[in-house]
Amino acid sequence: MESFEDLGAAPELTEALAAEGIESPTPLQEAAIPVLRKGNNLLLAAGPGSGLLHAWAVGLLSRLEPVGDGPLALVVCATTDIADSLAESVARLGSVTGHTVAALGKAWVLPERAQVLFGTAEDLVHGLTSGELSATAVDAIVVDQAQLIDQISGLEDVERVLDYLPEGAQRVLSALPMTTAVTDLTERTFKRAMTLPATASSDGPSRGEIRFRVAPEPRESAALAIVEEVLSDGARHVLVFCRSEDRAADMGDYLTLRGFTAGAPGDESVPVWLGVDALAARSAAKGIAQVVVVSSDAPWDSDTLDRRHSISGNGVVIVLPRELAHVKSVGRQTGYVTVPFPPPPPGPGGVVEQLRQMVERAMEEEDLAPYLLALEPLFDRFDPAEVAAAAVALLRKRDAPRSAARSSSGSGTMSAASQATSTPAWAKLFVGVGERDGLRAGDLLGAITGETGVSGESVGKIEIKESHSIVEVHDAVARKVIQAINGTTIKGRAVRADFDRPRRGTAPTRRPTPRSS
Repeated sequence: MESFEDLGAAPELTEALAAEGIESPTPLQEAAIPVLRKGNNLLLAAGPGSGLLHAWAVGLLSRLEPVGDGPLALVVCATTDIADSLAESVARLGSVTGHTVAALGKAWVLPERAQVLFGTAEDLVHGLTSGELSATAVDAIVVDQAQLIDQISGLEDVERVLDYLPEGAQRVLSALPMTTAVTDLTERTFKRAMTLPATASSDGPSRGEIRFRVAPEPRESAALAIVEEVLSDGARHVLVFCRSEDRAADMGDYLTLRGFTAGAPGDESVPVWLGVDALAARSAAKGIAQVVVVSSDAPWDSDTLDRRHSISGNGVVIVLPRELAHVKSVGRQTGYVTVPFPPPPPGPGGVVEQLRQMVERAMEEEDLAPYLLALEPLFDRFDPAEVAAAAVALLRKRDAPRSAARSSSGSGTMSAASQATSTPAWAKLFVGVGERDGLRAGDLLGAITGETGVSGESVGKIEIKESHSIVEVHDAVARKVIQAINGTTIKGRAVRADFDRPRRGTAPTRRPTPRSS
């Protein structure tokens, strides 16, 4: 396919995309838009960076006639900030197609009358149950990045929104990765849904490393910093790939303004080359040594990544926080190991080195996507390194009183290694009172802290379900909480509390130790 018009998009929609620098469809868009225009249900195993937003937005705006005074499409998002940001992007397209767009929870005029409405599952459920929103005319729903919704608030409210849809309404869901909870939801609520891309989970042969740098928009400043670094390290040329000719021109203007002359790939007289077509750039750079490849836009798919970064080793990809999962997935499919750029320099031993090791382990082992999304607004105002340092400072400040208390009550001073391993484990508890009893998270938190005397810091995530609740508490106080609230009355109901038993087929999160006699 050469253009969005070839995929059935209206000429005015194609022009609006081109005005934003989106001139050709990505592979995901090529596959998804025709499916969506036919009204079929679709599961998108993809994340931001693959062209995900415009894959479903163009497909739905091309299919849905902008008629009526209320939602034709609902878009469920993980947070109000994400809903607001996506709504702004789609509203620019809706202005040429005639669709009204709005988001709940932010400053939009009469959102309940918008034809494409964005919001969190909780906000949409509230609007539907209160009668402020009507789902009568809804013909499509998009669940955006379902794995983030599950991590932040759970999928129960998503399922409640789905229950309000008219029969036959089109259902679209994106997730990367497709977690067990997301798969369970789609198997029960999405009928005859196609999955794209079909090879999203395949891993390729080992091809080495690809470095990435997480940066806020605009990407030009991050590209400038990398260009300066790699040229200072001895590279003769930096080949910067951009998604379109317009973006390449903007990048060239920015770099030239800062004194880094840019030109076409293969031009030996300039240090920076700007590329769009990877195959043409490969041919022009053939035989020229000491070239470092930088992707200023996240590669759309494994083919794009391989065509760009197989030109030379030690390539770097500039990644927005929301694109990190996509880049790691594409790297894995292509056979590259993705690592941060630059790697942390070796430092002195002791507490500082152990702190670095703890942070490094967290980057390797934890799912950071929800936290990156939460912190992304700060990246527009502060350097990401400052944000990370502030987060570590808060963590150290929070733990300082506990460390001091332990040091003063014990013999000698607690070692740095002991402090590093003092983070409490968490236990999940089942509490037999839930939403149907009118329970709110604050009610349960108050009952636990009031009955046991433990601090609020000892209580973690609280999930209020229809007939019961799941509460995370520090492992050290778990039995105390169970004993204290068992048999008490909350919201007029006698409470039964115990360790949460995992569902069949899942591994237990902990094994309660036998009670000492």
